[in-house]
Amino acid sequence: MTSLCVNIDHVATLRQARGGYEPDVIEAARICEERGASGITVHLREDRRHIQDSDVAALKSIVKGNFNLEMSLSDEIILVAKKTIPGQITIVPEKRAELTTEGGLNVSANRIKIARVIEEFHDLGVAVSLFIEPQPDVVLLSKELGADYVELHTGSYCNAKGQAAAAEMERIYASARAAAEVGIGLNAGHGLNCANLPPLLKAEKLHELNVGHSIISRSVFIGLAAAVDEMLRIIRGTL
Repeated sequence: MTSLCVNIDHVATLRQARGGYEPDVIEAARICEERGASGITVHLREDRRHIQDSDVAALKSIVKGNFNLEMSLSDEIILVAKKTIPGQITIVPEKRAELTTEGGLNVSANRIKIARVIEEFHDLGVAVSLFIEPQPDVVLLSKELGADYVELHTGSYCNAKGQAAAAEMERIYASARAAAEVGIGLNAGHGLNCANLPPLLKAEKLHELNVGHSIISRSVFIGLAAAVDEMLRIIRGTL
Protein backbone atom coordinates (compact mmCIF):
# COMPACT_ATOMS: atom_id res chain seq x y z
CA MET A 1 0.00 0.00 0.00
CA THR A 2 1.30 3.45 -0.94
CA SER A 3 1.85 5.55 2.19
CA LEU A 4 1.23 9.26 2.80
CA CYS A 5 3.77 11.67 4.19
CA VAL A 6 2.15 15.05 4.91
CA ASN A 7 4.11 18.20 4.14
CA ILE A 8 3.25 20.79 6.80
CA ASP A 9 5.26 23.72 5.39
CA HIS A 10 2.15 25.82 4.88
CA VAL A 11 1.10 25.51 8.49
CA ALA A 12 4.34 27.40 9.14
CA THR A 13 3.56 29.80 6.27
CA LEU A 14 0.35 30.82 8.04
CA ARG A 15 2.18 31.17 11.35
CA GLN A 16 4.91 33.33 9.81
CA ALA A 17 2.30 35.68 8.32
CA ARG A 18 1.72 37.05 11.81
CA GLY A 19 5.09 36.25 13.32
CA GLY A 20 3.58 34.46 16.29
CA TYR A 21 3.17 30.89 17.45
CA GLU A 22 -0.10 29.84 15.80
CA PRO A 23 -0.84 27.57 14.09
CA ASP A 24 1.55 25.19 15.78
CA VAL A 25 3.48 22.88 13.42
CA ILE A 26 4.00 20.37 16.24
CA GLU A 27 0.27 20.05 16.79
CA ALA A 28 -0.21 19.72 13.02
CA ALA A 29 2.34 16.90 12.84
CA ARG A 30 0.68 15.05 15.71
CA ILE A 31 -2.76 15.29 14.11
CA CYS A 32 -1.46 14.02 10.76
CA GLU A 33 0.22 11.00 12.31
CA GLU A 34 -2.75 10.24 14.57
CA ARG A 35 -4.99 10.14 11.48
CA GLY A 36 -2.72 7.60 9.75
CA ALA A 37 -0.01 9.53 7.92
CA SER A 38 3.20 7.51 7.72
CA GLY A 39 5.33 10.54 8.43
CA ILE A 40 5.93 14.27 8.13
CA THR A 41 7.77 16.27 5.49
CA VAL A 42 9.13 19.79 5.82
CA HIS A 43 11.33 21.91 3.55
CA LEU A 44 13.95 23.99 5.33
CA ARG A 45 14.52 26.67 2.73
CA GLU A 46 17.60 28.88 2.72
CA ASP A 47 15.44 32.00 3.19
CA ARG A 48 13.49 30.37 6.08
CA ARG A 49 10.22 31.63 4.60
CA HIS A 50 8.16 29.05 6.51
CA ILE A 51 9.88 26.21 8.40
CA GLN A 52 12.54 27.39 10.86
CA ASP A 53 15.56 25.57 12.28
CA SER A 54 13.76 25.30 15.63
CA ASP A 55 10.83 23.58 13.90
CA VAL A 56 13.16 20.96 12.43
CA ALA A 57 14.68 20.20 15.83
CA ALA A 58 11.29 20.05 17.54
CA LEU A 59 9.74 17.84 14.87
CA LYS A 60 12.66 15.42 15.03
CA SER A 61 11.84 14.84 18.69
CA ILE A 62 8.11 14.13 18.24
CA VAL A 63 7.55 12.59 14.79
CA LYS A 64 6.95 8.86 15.23
CA GLY A 65 7.02 7.83 11.59
CA ASN A 66 9.32 8.96 8.80
CA PHE A 67 10.67 12.47 9.31
CA ASN A 68 11.59 13.64 5.81
CA LEU A 69 13.61 16.84 5.51
CA GLU A 70 13.55 18.48 2.09
CA MET A 71 16.70 20.50 1.49
CA SER A 72 18.88 22.07 -1.15
CA LEU A 73 22.56 21.36 -1.65
CA SER A 74 23.42 24.48 0.35
CA ASP A 75 26.32 23.82 2.71
CA GLU A 76 24.48 25.72 5.47
CA ILE A 77 21.37 23.55 5.18
CA ILE A 78 23.46 20.38 4.94
CA LEU A 79 25.03 21.27 8.30
CA VAL A 80 21.60 21.73 9.89
CA ALA A 81 20.49 18.35 8.53
CA LYS A 82 23.62 16.64 9.84
CA LYS A 83 22.99 18.11 13.28
CA THR A 84 19.34 17.02 13.23
CA ILE A 85 19.76 13.58 11.60
CA PRO A 86 16.22 13.13 10.22
CA GLY A 87 15.03 9.73 9.07
CA GLN A 88 15.31 10.82 5.45
CA ILE A 89 16.48 13.79 3.43
CA THR A 90 15.10 14.71 0.02
CA ILE A 91 17.45 16.83 -2.05
CA VAL A 92 15.53 19.42 -4.05
CA PRO A 93 16.46 22.37 -6.29
CA GLU A 94 15.85 25.79 -4.82
CA LYS A 95 15.56 29.30 -6.24
CA ARG A 96 15.09 32.32 -3.99
CA ALA A 97 12.40 33.96 -6.16
CA GLU A 98 10.22 30.88 -6.71
CA LEU A 99 6.87 30.57 -4.94
CA THR A 100 7.38 26.82 -4.61
CA THR A 101 9.77 24.22 -6.04
CA GLU A 102 9.46 24.62 -9.80
CA GLY A 103 10.95 21.40 -11.11
CA GLY A 104 13.25 18.48 -10.57
CA LEU A 105 16.88 18.48 -9.49
CA ASN A 106 19.54 18.66 -12.20
CA VAL A 107 21.21 15.44 -11.11
CA SER A 108 23.74 15.27 -13.93
CA ALA A 109 25.08 18.79 -13.37
CA ASN A 110 25.40 18.21 -9.61
CA ARG A 111 26.40 14.56 -9.63
CA ILE A 112 29.72 14.97 -7.78
CA LYS A 113 28.25 16.89 -4.84
CA ILE A 114 25.11 14.73 -4.78
CA ALA A 115 27.19 11.55 -4.58
CA ARG A 116 29.24 13.01 -1.73
CA VAL A 117 26.17 14.15 0.20
CA ILE A 118 24.52 10.76 -0.24
CA GLU A 119 27.60 9.02 1.15
CA GLU A 120 27.83 11.42 4.09
CA PHE A 121 24.20 10.94 5.08
CA HIS A 122 24.36 7.19 4.61
CA ASP A 123 27.23 7.22 7.12
CA LEU A 124 24.78 8.87 9.55
CA GLY A 125 22.12 6.25 8.87
CA VAL A 126 19.89 8.66 6.92
CA ALA A 127 18.04 7.56 3.78
CA VAL A 128 18.40 9.86 0.76
CA SER A 129 15.83 10.71 -1.91
CA LEU A 130 16.35 12.88 -5.00
CA PHE A 131 13.48 15.05 -6.25
CA ILE A 132 13.59 14.62 -10.02
CA GLU A 133 11.62 15.09 -13.20
CA PRO A 134 9.91 11.87 -14.37
CA GLN A 135 12.66 10.79 -16.77
CA PRO A 136 13.89 7.16 -16.80
CA ASP A 137 17.49 8.18 -17.51
CA VAL A 138 17.53 10.41 -14.41
CA VAL A 139 16.07 7.54 -12.36
CA LEU A 140 18.97 5.36 -13.49
CA LEU A 141 21.55 8.04 -12.72
CA SER A 142 20.05 8.53 -9.25
CA LYS A 143 20.46 4.83 -8.56
CA GLU A 144 24.03 4.95 -9.87
CA LEU A 145 24.86 7.77 -7.43
CA GLY A 146 23.56 5.73 -4.50
CA ALA A 147 20.18 7.32 -3.74
CA ASP A 148 17.68 5.16 -1.86
CA TYR A 149 14.65 6.81 -3.47
CA VAL A 150 13.63 9.12 -6.24
CA GLU A 151 10.66 11.41 -5.75
CA LEU A 152 9.01 12.16 -9.07
CA HIS A 153 8.00 15.78 -9.54
CA THR A 154 4.33 15.58 -10.47
CA GLY A 155 3.79 19.30 -11.01
CA SER A 156 3.73 19.15 -14.81
CA TYR A 157 1.11 16.40 -14.69
CA CYS A 158 -1.01 18.30 -12.16
CA ASN A 159 -0.91 21.49 -14.24
CA ALA A 160 -1.74 19.77 -17.55
CA LYS A 161 -5.14 19.03 -19.04
CA GLY A 162 -6.53 16.37 -21.37
CA GLN A 163 -4.01 14.68 -23.65
CA ALA A 164 -1.16 16.67 -22.18
CA ALA A 165 -1.97 15.28 -18.73
CA ALA A 166 -2.15 11.75 -20.17
CA ALA A 167 1.28 12.23 -21.76
CA GLU A 168 2.73 13.44 -18.46
CA MET A 169 1.28 10.42 -16.69
CA GLU A 170 2.93 8.12 -19.24
CA ARG A 171 6.27 9.72 -18.38
CA ILE A 172 5.57 8.98 -14.72
CA TYR A 173 4.66 5.36 -15.48
CA ALA A 174 7.84 4.92 -17.56
CA SER A 175 9.95 6.33 -14.73
CA ALA A 176 8.20 4.05 -12.24
CA ARG A 177 9.04 1.02 -14.40
CA ALA A 178 12.67 2.14 -14.60
CA ALA A 179 12.80 2.50 -10.81
CA ALA A 180 11.37 -0.98 -10.33
CA GLU A 181 13.86 -2.45 -12.80
CA VAL A 182 16.94 -1.02 -11.08
CA GLY A 183 15.64 -1.39 -7.52
CA ILE A 184 15.38 2.19 -6.32
CA GLY A 185 12.43 3.26 -4.18
CA LEU A 186 9.74 5.40 -5.78
CA ASN A 187 8.04 8.41 -4.18
CA ALA A 188 6.04 11.21 -5.80
CA GLY A 189 4.78 14.65 -4.98
CA HIS A 190 3.95 18.24 -5.92
CA GLY A 191 0.55 19.63 -6.78
CA LEU A 192 -1.33 16.45 -5.89
CA ASN A 193 -4.91 16.59 -4.65
CA CYS A 194 -7.87 14.24 -4.30
CA ALA A 195 -9.00 14.90 -7.89
CA ASN A 196 -5.73 14.27 -9.75
CA LEU A 197 -4.26 11.56 -7.52
CA PRO A 198 -6.07 8.35 -8.66
CA PRO A 199 -4.18 7.81 -11.99
CA LEU A 200 -0.85 8.19 -10.18
CA LEU A 201 -1.71 5.34 -7.82
CA LYS A 202 -1.39 2.94 -10.77
CA ALA A 203 2.35 3.63 -11.03
CA GLU A 204 4.43 0.51 -10.41
CA LYS A 205 5.68 0.04 -6.82
CA LEU A 206 4.80 3.56 -5.68
CA HIS A 207 6.13 3.69 -2.13
CA GLU A 208 5.18 7.08 -0.75
CA LEU A 209 3.37 10.30 -1.61
CA ASN A 210 4.40 13.68 -0.26
CA VAL A 211 1.34 15.92 -0.20
CA GLY A 212 1.08 19.27 1.54
CA HIS A 213 -0.61 22.29 -0.01
CA SER A 214 -3.88 20.59 -0.98
CA ILE A 215 -4.27 18.96 2.46
CA ILE A 216 -3.56 22.20 4.35
CA SER A 217 -5.88 24.14 2.00
CA ARG A 218 -8.66 21.58 2.44
CA SER A 219 -8.20 21.73 6.21
CA VAL A 220 -9.34 25.37 6.22
CA PHE A 221 -12.83 24.09 5.40
CA ILE A 222 -13.05 20.64 7.00
CA GLY A 223 -10.23 20.51 9.54
CA LEU A 224 -6.79 18.92 9.31
CA ALA A 225 -7.79 15.49 10.63
CA ALA A 226 -10.62 15.21 8.10
CA ALA A 227 -8.39 16.43 5.27
CA VAL A 228 -5.80 13.73 6.03
CA ASP A 229 -8.58 11.14 6.29
CA GLU A 230 -9.91 12.18 2.88
CA MET A 231 -6.53 11.85 1.20
CA LEU A 232 -5.90 8.46 2.81
CA ARG A 233 -9.28 7.22 1.62
CA ILE A 234 -8.30 8.13 -1.94
CA ILE A 235 -5.01 6.26 -1.56
CA ARG A 236 -6.76 3.22 -0.10
CA GLY A 237 -9.50 3.27 -2.75
CA THR A 238 -12.33 3.69 -0.27
CA LEU A 239 -13.55 7.09 -1.50
